[in-house]
Amino acid sequence: MSDSTPAAPLVLDVWCELQCPDCHQALTDVHALRAKYGDRLDVRLRHFPLEKHKHAYAAAQAAEEAAAQGKDWPYIEAVLARTADLARTGEPLLVEVARELGLDTEEMDTALIDGRHMLIVDADQAEGKAIGVTGTPTYVIGGERLDGGRSQDGLRERIEEIADRLLAGRG
Repeated sequence: MSDSTPAAPLVLDVWCELQCPDCHQALTDVHALRAKYGDRLDVRLRHFPLEKHKHAYAAAQAAEEAAAQGKDWPYIEAVLARTADLARTGEPLLVEVARELGLDTEEMDTALIDGRHMLIVDADQAEGKAIGVTGTPTYVIGGERLDGGRSQDGLRERIEEIADRLLAGRG
């Protein structure tokens, strides 16, 4: 008797912060991994706002509000494309990006004021610290942590090696 239920996708956690230029560069790898693995790989953004970037915490909350409105990755990518603007203008940019993507900007603004997504961001950050994340981007796949904060050279190849091995092991 064969089981027709597809296997759950392999999870790639990307510890990221939305004011980080290195995280913007990492999107190239994320796109390539999605193209290669499709629905066999679930790429999850995990929040790790760094203290040196004063708008990163608000941006993480804004990304969660965008997710609640159904546009998480389009929002994340749009903000990462404008890290310098975010550093300069802060929260007004977060609302502007929401407007450009057709999100409810009043809800976005309210979410940034009432802090409704702070617990998610805090939980991600605490989990990241607990597993040794110190900078962004950091990838975790199959229990292995790969730090892209210092250098992203060869990281995609390493992630693919791990993913190929884990997916092959599933039969």
